[in-house]
Amino acid sequence: MLTEEEKWKAALACDETYDGRFYYGVKTTGIFCRPSCKSKSPRRENVEFFDTAEQARDSGLRPCKRCRPDLLEFQPQKEHAEKIKAVYDLYFSDHCRLTEELKGLGLSRNRIFQLFQKQYEKTPAEYLNGLRVDKAKELLANTPDNILTIAFQSGFESLSAFYSQFRRITGKSPNEYRKYLTQQKADKSLFKD
Repeated sequence: MLTEEEKWKAALACDETYDGRFYYGVKTTGIFCRPSCKSKSPRRENVEFFDTAEQARDSGLRPCKRCRPDLLEFQPQKEHAEKIKAVYDLYFSDHCRLTEELKGLGLSRNRIFQLFQKQYEKTPAEYLNGLRVDKAKELLANTPDNILTIAFQSGFESLSAFYSQFRRITGKSPNEYRKYLTQQKADKSLFKD
């Protein structure tokens, strides 16, 4: 069982290892928090401790909007990364809309990079290039469109970037890939006859 002094030290240190073990409420604000909350440290005389979020709520306190002690799991960095990924998944081929949607998240470019790389273990550029190459492969397989058209429809801003990323990811040029697919279809039709 933790003493009040241990709880107070954990709250001052914003120590996330104590999350779920206790909550602290601030009488002057009417708010209760997790020990890891990064909000301004309250004065000790205004703090009371609770074993559960329900106890804090029953005493008339409301949950902090920053650390969300009312949720079982609160991972704002993961949530931000998932929102970034959703924007990438939807708008990878439309640079203007992609930029606009990312700005709407209210995060700096550096923060977007950090959050995404930490969550998905790849840079945003690596992820976007993968999405764009997948789209190009689909278009190469299912349309007669020329390579330049496919490059731009896939979200690449230049033909050289398209060729470079396509070869890096697939090991083939777009033309070689299309020929490979055509040969695969021809081979399958031989076995059907």
